Parts: sequence; C-alpha cells; structure tokens
Amino acid sequence: MFPDVIYFEPESLNYKLGKMLQDKFNQVKWIPIENHNNIKELRKNQNREFANMKRHLIIGIRKTLKYTPNHKVSDYLVPYTSSGCSAMCLYCYLVCNYNKCSYLRLFVNREQMMDKLTKTARSSEKDLVFELGSNSDLVLENELTGNLEWTIERFSLQEKGYITFPTKFDKVEPLLSLNHKGRVIMRMSVNPQEIIRKIEFGTSPLDLRIKALNQMCEAGYKVGMLIAPVVMVNNWMRLYQQLIQQLSDELSERAKSNLFIEIIFMTYSYVHRAINTEAFPNAVDLFDKSIMTGRGRGKYCYSAEVRAEGEQFLKKQLRDKLGNIPIIYVV
Repeated sequence: MFPDVIYFEPESLNYKLGKMLQDKFNQVKWIPIENHNNIKELRKNQNREFANMKRHLIIGIRKTLKYTPNHKVSDYLVPYTSSGCSAMCLYCYLVCNYNKCSYLRLFVNREQMMDKLTKTARSSEKDLVFELGSNSDLVLENELTGNLEWTIERFSLQEKGYITFPTKFDKVEPLLSLNHKGRVIMRMSVNPQEIIRKIEFGTSPLDLRIKALNQMCEAGYKVGMLIAPVVMVNNWMRLYQQLIQQLSDELSERAKSNLFIEIIFMTYSYVHRAINTEAFPNAVDLFDKSIMTGRGRGKYCYSAEVRAEGEQFLKKQLRDKLGNIPIIYVV
C-alpha cells in the first residue's frame, strides 16, 4: 500500500515513528487534523467514496489503552499500533464501528503501548495471551511501519506471556528470522479462493496464505488458522469442501501437527449493505433474508438452523480431510 494522502495529528511528528513515516512518505500530501477519530471532510463523503478513502493513511496518537477481557484465543484484546485496514472485505466488522471511515490509522506512541504490554505480562501469575490484531491486520501494517518486527523483537525479551494476531496477508518474510522465543502466535485467516476474489478485496490469495502459514510454522512460530468468516453463498458447501481439500493438500505436515482452528460465521449489517451497494454495485450481495435473522440493531446473522447445518458440515469435512486438528471454538 502507498497512500495517496496522509491526514496527521501534528503532535505525532514528535515521536520517532511519526518522523520516520514523514520521511518515508515525503512525496505525499500531508494534511493536519485535530483528531484522528473525527475528520469531518471524510465523514461527509458519500458511501461511493469508500474505496477511494481506503487509499488514505491517518497518523495519530492512541489515547485509549484499556484492555478488554477475551476468552477465545487470548486473555485480552489490546488496543495497539493500528486500527482499520486498506483492504475492502465486504463483510468487515470494522465497518460496524467506523462506518465508511474504516481506513488505516497508525498510532505512533508504540513505546507507551509496549511498556503497558510488558508490565501487564510480568505482573501476572500465569502466562497471559494478548491479542494485538483485533482492530487491524498487523502483517499489512508492518509493510508501512515495521511495527510487527519491532514488537516481536521487544516482546521476546520477556519471560512471560504470548502475543497473537490474525492476518489475511502473506508478507511474513521479515518475521521469519526473528528470535521470537515461541511467544508469538500467528493465525492465518482462510476462505475459498472464489470468496477471496469476489468478497475479500485487496487481500492475499489463498495459496499464498497457506504458504505463509507453513513458513511461519517452519520458523518455529505457534500457528493457528481461522476459517473466517464462513460466507454461505449459494454454492457454499462445494466451495468450503474445495477449501478444506486444498488445505489438506498444501499445508505442511509440521503445520498440520501444530495448528488449531477457529470457525467464525459471518455477521452482516445495514451499514455494510448501504456502503457496498453504492461503492461496489456489481459485487456479491451478502444479505440473504431467506437464511438470515436479526441480531441486534441493524445486524444480521445466519439463522440457528442454517448455522448448525454449516457447523456440522465443516466439522465433518475437517475431520475427514485434516484429522484431529483441534477446533477451539465455533461462533
């Protein structure tokens, strides 16, 4: 990603990372803003401008460092060095939080965030797991900032705790030679290639994601895999059967022996549909009232019966093709 314009909080240039980004992108127009959370001229844009806005980069200082308890893969969701994304997945949950302003925001006060992370890890009686990528994709961000390399190198100096992040991107080469000491869990998100191509715009293709997972496992990282989100299009059974067969064929034996699986079914919303209809008028319509039901205000999920059918199908396919790889949760 190379941004077309950068909106920045002037104080961000007082930080080492802010100065580095200013030098790196000195040929791009920089526009000062008061608050990365409220850029009025972007909020006023029409939904059809969504894809163009994804080319913007926002640089600021993260104010909120409050951790949120989590009981799936991690103990805490950690506000970290970025939020939003330059990719344009039609179902992205960040759109629910940021609407059309789900562009990539970078936060330059990484030393402050790392300090809290290491202090929290050291003060716990047990090894805590910290989810750093719940609001962004750190592999994507790393191409701009080097923050993921920076984070792994510093966190690995600790004697306690683990960090984890999910990704839809394959650019893991800078991570392979790092001395992570087994305290980093990379989780690769996968979907059938047809869904990636038609729905997960701007992300890495399936074969490269599988290759990256194998590379990370070979480099000694702990690895997981998300089948997420499960998108129940008309031919979903055939697509996911093909996906699991491809995983069986292309995952290394070492990866198969070490990974775990998460399964997440898609949720959708009125906000998604409004943006997608205007920004991507020729794209797949993910709303299907025949199999969806309301889930809170303006949100939709698959009905209990349809979801149960999907869970049963996926578990059987995974068991038949990949054996006893643990499925740690289905939501």
